[in-house]
Amino acid sequence: MESAKPARERILDAAHELMLTVGLARATTKEIARAAECSEAALYKHFASKEELFIRVLAERLPRLGPLLHALVAEPGHGSLEENLTEIARRAALFYEQSFPIAASLYAETSLKRRHDDAMRTLGTGPHLPIEGLDAYLRAERDAGRIRPDADTFAAASLLLGACAQRAFAYDATATGLPPVDDFARRVAGTVLAGIG
Repeated sequence: MESAKPARERILDAAHELMLTVGLARATTKEIARAAECSEAALYKHFASKEELFIRVLAERLPRLGPLLHALVAEPGHGSLEENLTEIARRAALFYEQSFPIAASLYAETSLKRRHDDAMRTLGTGPHLPIEGLDAYLRAERDAGRIRPDADTFAAASLLLGACAQRAFAYDATATGLPPVDDFARRVAGTVLAGIG
């Protein structure tokens, strides 16, 4: 039974579903609370704002890249570099694929984007963190001698994650749709590795 879930989980589930179907701009806290079978006041007991709720949906309901990057930074030299980059690319591609439809409306409303940016700064999060995390991992691998000593790790991180974001943006509207994620991740990781390996 759905209502047996804790209120916070129901709110996150409802917000995720509404943000996917009607978009972030049109998903109101009142509608989210109604879908979660709780009051709007209960929603605000768990989340300070709709912006915080959106950030928590991204962090808790979409594929997570942060824990993988933290683990890789902690243990450079573990596993195959190509396999590690492929898994990073796969998770990033899935994250962007699922977050793009939710976040797209941010760019249609300047005030909504400003509030969202302010909330991210307050919560210490943002789209720059995966790039910084992947850069840190690649620097650790460079220090371990597994990639070229002159490799530009920040550029490599930006290219890999940028390609993953572009996959969601560029191919969603095509007749063929998104390239299969596993093949895409393998090819992007291989190309980046060829440049820095």
